[in-house]
Amino acid sequence: MITALVTLLSSKNSVARVRARAELVRLRSAATPELVKVLADPRVQVRWEATKALAQIADAQTASALVKTLRDEDFGVRWLAAEGLVRLGRDGLIPLLEALSKRLVSERFRAGAHHVIHAQLEGSDGETLRPVLEALSGCAARESAPLAARRALAALEG
Repeated sequence: MITALVTLLSSKNSVARVRARAELVRLRSAATPELVKVLADPRVQVRWEATKALAQIADAQTASALVKTLRDEDFGVRWLAAEGLVRLGRDGLIPLLEALSKRLVSERFRAGAHHVIHAQLEGSDGETLRPVLEALSGCAARESAPLAARRALAALEG
């Protein structure tokens, strides 16, 4: 049943796609493994639908997949991934900070990270995250963001 619903995410019929996505969201974590698989689909519409469903489900087990999706070529898919990470709160922050701290990331990834972190500033982790946001906003973000992310990660995990 889940595979059939995921297949409908590629339908040309928008009503069928919306209904399939709604049913997958209703199934919650039972649907997430199949949804994560199609995040690599070559069709933007399928990736968009899967990312939207994952963002609505808000299962912490999908945080790493949503972080990877911040690298998607399509802005809409990246935006939905960022929104999903925002909904996950700290469960989304940890893998995001890990990704920021370990490798050089693209400008579009940094933009998604900026959105996620900015949305968390009002929470209890705001002061820990503020230096990361400042690093992401600076002209040397490529160099300064990884260090700021490592420091924030250490503070959050410590």
